[in-house]
Amino acid sequence: MISCTEFIPAYNELFKFLDKKGGKKAVVKFWENVSDACLNNLRHLAAKKGLAGCFEYFNHTHNEEAADFRMELDEDNSVLSIEMRYCPSMGRLLKEKHIEPYEFYCEHCDTLYRRAFEPLGFDYDIDLSQCGKAKCKAVIKKSTNLA
Repeated sequence: MISCTEFIPAYNELFKFLDKKGGKKAVVKFWENVSDACLNNLRHLAAKKGLAGCFEYFNHTHNEEAADFRMELDEDNSVLSIEMRYCPSMGRLLKEKHIEPYEFYCEHCDTLYRRAFEPLGFDYDIDLSQCGKAKCKAVIKKSTNLA
């Protein structure tokens, strides 16, 4: 069986192709479509179990990807933080000498997950300032701005 990490170079090249054809807007539209079509398991867990469901989802997916990550669920304050100490996706792209990472590659996580979480009443914040080192940090919390 091919692991999910085998597809990383293909995703990267697809993002560059879409950008070349339609600009970053086309790439973001693709990410939005992926979020809408493929994150139903996350939406279900988050709607059913709240942040504990988010923890369950990311614990499974990040372990499946062999990521070096640390998560902390603070149920008293309704906050889940995820520190990606080494992202296998960006890490692989940075390691490959013949591949140049798509300039906005790491932004796919922001688009995919923000689109999944915000309609469910969660705030999603991600710090992508360390992408060049295959690191990031995301914080998911119950929104206090519910209208």
